[in-house]
Amino acid sequence: MTIEKLDATTPDLTRQNIARLAELFPECVTEGPTGTASDQGEPVIDFDLLRQALADHLVEGPQERYRLDWPGKRQALLTANAPIDKTLRPMREDSVDFDTTRNLFIEGDNLDALKLLQETYLGKIKMIYIDPPYNTGKDFIYKDNFAQRREDYEAGSGQRDQEGGRLVANPETNGRFHSDWLSMMYPRLKLARNLLRDDGLIFLSIDDNEVVNLRRALDEIFGEKNFVESFCWKRTYGGGAKEKFAVSVHDYVLLYAKDKDALPSLSIPYDKDTVARYYKYRDGRFNIRGPYRLQPLEAGRNMDRRENLDYPVEVDGRVVRPKRQWLWQESRILEGLANETVIVVKNDSADTLNYKQYLKDEDGVERGAKPTSWIEGIFNQHGSAEVQELFNGTSAFSFPKPTAIITHFISFACNADDILLDFYAGSGTTPHAVMNWNASNQQQISYIAVQLDEPIADDEEGATLGYSNIAQLSRERVRRAGAKILTKSPDLTGKLDIGFRAFRIDSSNFQDTRVAPDQATQATLDGLISHIKDDRTDEDLLFGALLRWGVDVTLPVRRDELLGRAVWIVDPPNGGDNGAALIACFVGPENGQGGVDTELADAMAAMKPLRVLFRDDGFASDAVKENVASRFKQRAPDTVVKVL
Repeated sequence: MTIEKLDATTPDLTRQNIARLAELFPECVTEGPTGTASDQGEPVIDFDLLRQALADHLVEGPQERYRLDWPGKRQALLTANAPIDKTLRPMREDSVDFDTTRNLFIEGDNLDALKLLQETYLGKIKMIYIDPPYNTGKDFIYKDNFAQRREDYEAGSGQRDQEGGRLVANPETNGRFHSDWLSMMYPRLKLARNLLRDDGLIFLSIDDNEVVNLRRALDEIFGEKNFVESFCWKRTYGGGAKEKFAVSVHDYVLLYAKDKDALPSLSIPYDKDTVARYYKYRDGRFNIRGPYRLQPLEAGRNMDRRENLDYPVEVDGRVVRPKRQWLWQESRILEGLANETVIVVKNDSADTLNYKQYLKDEDGVERGAKPTSWIEGIFNQHGSAEVQELFNGTSAFSFPKPTAIITHFISFACNADDILLDFYAGSGTTPHAVMNWNASNQQQISYIAVQLDEPIADDEEGATLGYSNIAQLSRERVRRAGAKILTKSPDLTGKLDIGFRAFRIDSSNFQDTRVAPDQATQATLDGLISHIKDDRTDEDLLFGALLRWGVDVTLPVRRDELLGRAVWIVDPPNGGDNGAALIACFVGPENGQGGVDTELADAMAAMKPLRVLFRDDGFASDAVKENVASRFKQRAPDTVVKVL
C-alpha cells in the first residue's frame, strides 16, 4: 500500500464532461494532436462526430438554430469548467461560534467560491437565492478570464484599480453591455445548478434591464421545462415624481427547479389565525392529522360534466343526490362514509355530502396555501428600516432587500435541516432572514453566504462606521441581527444557531515547485525545501484538505494530542472519536514532536477514522512512510490515508 497525495486543485470539469461523453458516445472518441489530453491517456472528443450522433439527419456544417448566443459565450463556458488552484482559509476572529455553527460566510469572488464548494456540496443545496447586479449601467460586474494569468488580465483590462479593486463598471455606452453581463452570470449559474439537490430551487431577483436575457440563460442551463414561476414583486411604495413616463415599482423574482419532476407541491403554511378560523373541528380518529374543516363534495359548474359522477348515495336508509354531480367517484365516497371522513350535512333545501379536510396529511405534513405570482406588502423601505435599526439609525447599505421577501420564499421552498445558498450576499439579508425564520419556526435551516470584499467608498455611510469592504460590513450586520434575536427571545439561547464560520478565499496552500532547468539556482532550490507556504497554519491545511476531500467544512473540529503530538479531529455529525470523519497530523521530524511513526499510526488506526491525513514531509524517511501505510492496511483497512 502506498499513500497518495491529496489533489490540491478543484475538479477539472472539462475533463469530467469529456469522460462522461466518451462513456455515452464511444464512437466519438478519437486521437488528438500532440499536447492534448490523449497524451495523458484521456479521451478526446470529435465534436463533428458528436453532432452527427445527436442528429437524425445528415449534419454537414453549422446550421441556424434557436439558441441564446452572444460574443464571449464560449469563453464563459470555458470559465465555468476551468479548475482553480485556490483554497478557503478560516477567519476565526471574524466568526461567531466557530466551533459549533453550521453556517458559512465566505469572503471572496463568488465564481471561485462556487468552484471550491463543488466537491463538498454537490447536489446538497435545497434553495439558492441571489440578488445579482441588475446591469443598470451604474452598478458593477465581475470580469473573468482564465485564458490568461489573472494578474496579467486584470492589469490589462483595467479590472484592478489602484487600490486593487476587482470590479469594473459596465456603462450603457459599452458595446458589449449585455454580453459582458451574460458572460459574468452564465458560468456562475452553471456551477450553481450542480450544487442543487434534485428537488432544489433557485430564486433570482432581477429587473427589466436583463430579465429577458436571464430567462433565456436559465432556460438553457436548467431547461425550459424546469421554469416554475416569474414572481412580480411590488418592491416600493410612493416615489416616481421625476419619471418622464411610467413609474416602475416592481422587480421580478425568477424561480427554476433543478428537476421539476422531483419537486413536491409548493405551499405556504397557514398562520395561526387562519388555522383557528377555518379548521374548527376535531375528532379522535386521526389525531396525527390535527383539526379539520368541512368541504363540499358537490361539484361546481366550472367542472366538466361527467356522467359517472352523477349518482345517488344511500346513507342510513336515506338517499342523497347531487344537484349536478359529485367531485369523487362512488367507491371513494363509500369508503369515506365507512371511515367517517365523509359525512351528511343538512341544508335548508336538501341533504348533501361533505368531506373532512384535515390540516395535515397522513404523514403529518401541514397543508397550506399556494404561493401566487404577485407579491405585495413587502417593500424595500422595510429592508432599509431593518438595517437602520441594527446600526443605530445609520443606512449602512444602499437598498438592502427586506428579510420578509427571503422568508416568504423559504416558507414554501425549505424544510428543517435544509441548506440555503446566497452567492451575492451583499448586505447580509439572507443570513438575517434565515435566523428570523429559524427563530419563528423552531427549525435549523443553515446558510452559505458568499460576498466579494468590495471596497466601500470613503463617502459612503459604511465607511463612517469603520468598515473598509462590503464583506466586513455584511458580517457585522449578521452578528448584530443574531444578537438582537436573542435579546428579544432569550429562551432561544443555545438553541438557535446565530453563528457562522468565516472563511476567505486565498491562493493555494502549496508553493509552485515547478522550476525550469535554465532558471534553477541554489537560491530557488533552497526555497523549495517545503512545498507548503510559510504563512499557512495547520488549520489552513486542515480546511483546505476538507474541501479537496469533499468533507463538510461545518463539521465539529477540535485540536487534541495523541502520543504527545498535535492532531486535528473532525467529528461526524453525531460526535465521538470512533469513526471520526477525518484525523490529521501535520507534525514533522524537525518540529520537536518526533514526526509521524508507526506508533502514532497504530494509535490513530485504533480510532477507526474514515480518513487520515499527514504532511508528505512529516515522515523521517520513505521507509517510515511505507511502514505507516502498512500499519493502516493491517489495522484499519477501511481508512483512507493521504498526504499533503
